[in-house]
Amino acid sequence: MPDSAALTFTLPEPFAGWFAARGWQARAHQLALTEAALAGESALLIAPTGGGKTLAGFLASLIELSDKGRRSNTGIPALHTLYISPLKALAVDVQRNLMAPVGDMGLDIRIETRTGDTPSHVRQRQRRNPPDVLLTTPEQLALFIASDHAKDFFADLKCVIIDEVHAMAASKRGDLLSLGLATLAEWAPACRFIGLSATVKEPEELARWLDVRAGAEDSPPCKGGVRGGSVPSSDNDALADGPGADPHPASPFQGEEPTARAAGGVSIIRAEGGVSAEVDILVSRERIPWSGHSGRFAVPEVYEAIKKAKMALVFVNTRSQAEFMFQELWRANEDGLPIALHHGSLAKEQRVRVEAAMAAGQLKAVVCTSTLDLGIDWGEVDLVIQMGAPKGAARLIQRIGRANHRMDEASRAVLVPTNRFEVLECRAAEAAVEAGEIDGEGLRQGSLDVLAQHVMGRACGDGFDLAPLYDEIIRAAPYAWLDWETFERIVDFVASGGYALKTYDRFHRIVRRPDGRWVARTRQDAQQHRMNVGAIVEAVQLSVRLATYVGKGQAGDSKRTMRAGHKLGEVEEYFISSLVPGDTFLFGGEVLRLIGVEGLDALVVRAVGEKPAIPSYNGGKFPLTTFLAERVRQMIHDPAQWDALPGPVREWFEVQVRRSSIPPPDHLLVETFPRGERHYMVCYPFEGRLAHQTLGMLLTRRLERMGAKPLGFVASEYAMSVWAMEDMSGLDMGDLFHPDMMGDDLEEWLDESALMKRTFAHCAQISGLIARNLPGKEKNSRQVSFSSDLIYDVLRSHEPDHILLQAARQDAATGLLDVRRLSDMLVRIRGKIDHNVLDHISPFAVPVMLEIGREPVFGASVQDAVLGEAEADLVRDAMRD
Repeated sequence: MPDSAALTFTLPEPFAGWFAARGWQARAHQLALTEAALAGESALLIAPTGGGKTLAGFLASLIELSDKGRRSNTGIPALHTLYISPLKALAVDVQRNLMAPVGDMGLDIRIETRTGDTPSHVRQRQRRNPPDVLLTTPEQLALFIASDHAKDFFADLKCVIIDEVHAMAASKRGDLLSLGLATLAEWAPACRFIGLSATVKEPEELARWLDVRAGAEDSPPCKGGVRGGSVPSSDNDALADGPGADPHPASPFQGEEPTARAAGGVSIIRAEGGVSAEVDILVSRERIPWSGHSGRFAVPEVYEAIKKAKMALVFVNTRSQAEFMFQELWRANEDGLPIALHHGSLAKEQRVRVEAAMAAGQLKAVVCTSTLDLGIDWGEVDLVIQMGAPKGAARLIQRIGRANHRMDEASRAVLVPTNRFEVLECRAAEAAVEAGEIDGEGLRQGSLDVLAQHVMGRACGDGFDLAPLYDEIIRAAPYAWLDWETFERIVDFVASGGYALKTYDRFHRIVRRPDGRWVARTRQDAQQHRMNVGAIVEAVQLSVRLATYVGKGQAGDSKRTMRAGHKLGEVEEYFISSLVPGDTFLFGGEVLRLIGVEGLDALVVRAVGEKPAIPSYNGGKFPLTTFLAERVRQMIHDPAQWDALPGPVREWFEVQVRRSSIPPPDHLLVETFPRGERHYMVCYPFEGRLAHQTLGMLLTRRLERMGAKPLGFVASEYAMSVWAMEDMSGLDMGDLFHPDMMGDDLEEWLDESALMKRTFAHCAQISGLIARNLPGKEKNSRQVSFSSDLIYDVLRSHEPDHILLQAARQDAATGLLDVRRLSDMLVRIRGKIDHNVLDHISPFAVPVMLEIGREPVFGASVQDAVLGEAEADLVRDAMRD
């Protein structure tokens, strides 16, 4: 629907009066979306930050609810609108912002949140007496769907609003949410689906993801052509046959113009206007490091920028960086400015306090991770500082939008590169923002482990029949590809564990009733599923609690009884396991000394004047996007763009040209040189850490076969280095980097790799095959690892084509290994490898060589000292004439 159509629509009272009383006028896109929603249409709104997306999404619901008046619940569900947010903090923020106009207009509308932090008694009350508007998360929707009488609860649902839809659609959480939306469309046929997004490359793809209302007769065809056949179930019966051999007609998405709404389609509404963001790069007066990501050298200048701002958000890419940067800023905080810390491992109470202080304008700065980069309106924020490269233009735009959260005011951001290559990445991101270009990977193929979890969830509620559930699932865009045979294999897996596991009773989780309906086998199976819902597998977390001493020890005994006290937050188990009692570490902005571990509690006391370690969190690093990688390559290979770079970086490039070379952007530079008693090979694909790690694993296998005796490799976002006992300069680089390594070499490595076992363990937990949380107890990480490793070995030996092994390979290829990106790179550089044989290290090789031997956790001062010493040595050799 074009924006011009909105001009014929006017808001009814009291809404028009509410806008007028504030001297405001509803924007064209807000009116257009409201008109479409009141007509029962689904729509996707693309609007810049500060464009009033949230209010636009809710206006139609508020109008409908005000017309009906307050409804009492007499046993019939009265939920009108379900709002789904990727973040708990965003749901709370939206509730606060919605209550203002509702209160101003005196509307009798109940608006409540439901997240993992909501007390159980409130959740039970919400089931009995639903609010008019419920603000929740994808995981809570999955829990609802797996509950008794869920179909009745959602029967009267009129609207689902998905905020920041682009942030969820490209993940496993998005797969789970898409399946949940398809279920809601089945249970509430009159429901409309509204997507809200500020940054999106391909709106048509997101509109397709939202389009779950198509009837079964409009569903995409099975890749297998027909539906039918049978699969053994846990009781040796067969699953119900498919409804016949006639294939589904073509998908309604194919060839459809998204803005011209068809039956079951989704309108795309674009907001006009908006002010371009002001993005600067902080070129520090200090020396720009060759490697590292701490940004410590720039802290004084970052602190000065914070002092000049009303309120600043200091974004970092990992939780460990957040802890480190917060501590460094406090050391520089001679003025006693109110600076806070916010990340996902902190206790809920601390996060809530920080959010409340931000909303009240009581803080000068907040050091944060992605927990605050989506949608939240912190009115006083006028500056965003990004420590380190953002790794993606869309992510940068999203974070910039937290400053001056208004459509008609420019958002202001400062990028702080933490090493020399990041200077290039920040320049590339800045240019992309100025050009209005956004990166994005498009729609993903839905994960099989998530599908298994959804099938189990549907059985835990009112149960399901095979054919209708299949029709429902393939209306979810991530699963439009799903053929009947794969669907049967998933159901059989949930019912029996699959062929190799069906003799074990504990893997039998659903059964088929005499009427053909599939339900959870026992109440315990249903309860266990509900306790493990979700598509995010976190590393085992230990609660960090202050130790409280109770009583006194025996005479002559200095020991005292100790118990767990106030909870500060959570930290990953593997980090605590690297410490011994007495060690100190940073957490929540404090230095803590570990006393010991009791159960799932890490008991600590506050320490003063210590040099702490820094918690290292898995899953906190973003991969460099393909889009930015291409821009970085173009910048490196275009000397005309070097003039905009800082002097030390220009000099670095110039010496690189003299000592080695900088080839064209579609070529791959490979350098070989000796150093000490080892021989090194360094290449510069600029494809991101994941692709480079995969390349390193495959190259070392090939080098072994060639007799080069590789000893190891290291990968960064920009380069990859292999070291060996033998000289590698005489090798045929064309053969070494041949694209065929993505075939047998990859398969052989995956079969032997510990990474595949970890990937399988994650898939096993998401699918429900292995449950971490059990009624009355919780497994520790060793128990989960032992169970998953044992099952992995059994399946590899007895059922190598098991559906869960298939899911793990899919995960490894798309997530952990970036196989497609690496494969595309190998094809691109075929016959275009520039091999330079050097007598010593080149300038470009210094950063990746500094990665060699680094540990994941160091005391900050120790790490800086070690890197500084190594860097001086390497730089001296690399830059000498």
